[in-house]
Amino acid sequence: MTGRPEPAPYLIAPDPALPRLTRAVTGTDQSGATVETRVVEERPLTIFLNGQEIVTAMTIGDYPGYLAVGFLRNQGMLRDGEEITGLSYDEELETVVVRTASATTYEEKVKKKTRTSGCAVGTVFGDMMEGLEGVTLPAAELRTSWLYALASRINTTPSLYLEAGAIHGTVLCKADQPLVYMEDVGRHNAVDKIAGWMALEGVPAEDKILYTTGRLTSEMVIKCALMGIPALASRSGFTAWGVEIAREVGLTLIGRLRGQRFVCLAGEERLVRDADPAAVPEEDRKSRRKGAKA
Repeated sequence: MTGRPEPAPYLIAPDPALPRLTRAVTGTDQSGATVETRVVEERPLTIFLNGQEIVTAMTIGDYPGYLAVGFLRNQGMLRDGEEITGLSYDEELETVVVRTASATTYEEKVKKKTRTSGCAVGTVFGDMMEGLEGVTLPAAELRTSWLYALASRINTTPSLYLEAGAIHGTVLCKADQPLVYMEDVGRHNAVDKIAGWMALEGVPAEDKILYTTGRLTSEMVIKCALMGIPALASRSGFTAWGVEIAREVGLTLIGRLRGQRFVCLAGEERLVRDADPAAVPEEDRKSRRKGAKA
């Protein structure tokens, strides 16, 4: 017994045991020996807004409603206060339909597109930058003790990444507590699932932190800002445009968060250094893999 309280459970966490998300595939290793490995399933999901087909996303297929609502909100197709009157998913047809009380105005400019699972796909629509006009995020503090605690717990949480790899994770957090952990073959899908969950559950953003395993690109920064979340952290690195946008909107941007180390390239004035890095254990390169067996 350590005397420390047990960490609160996730509201949503990955379930790597779900058979629909991975499959076993037989191959050979470097020596020619037969091996069996689990690989992530990838399937199309077509999103409709009212009667209009918007996009086909390649996804692992969990939480289709959250993904659809989050994507539409992050693309500016669903505005704050827009009343969602219906949300239906057809597993056989691999479609999700979002219905609103008011008519939408996107039919004329939307053409059917497929959004691949590749990391460099970029945005499907060009409206995201326009949505940033006038956005200023709340000046919320970010404590380094929270960052270290979040990284330690998230990296040892059972996940599809630990089970099969080839996937990105994004976690919504409050202070040092991870709340909702979403994964998908595209990091943007994982963020959109969280945006959809926040919208449908009415969760405020001003006191939250977004943690991602992916790169801190311009699109990741824009999505975080459009969601109203004032801090974004990642194990990975930055792009220059992502840093510029973070500084413009007042987003605290933390990258290369591994063990004792991290780099802050935006929002340094809101960072509270309340933890001694020397007291934080260095991260074993295999720690995330070990976490799956814990």
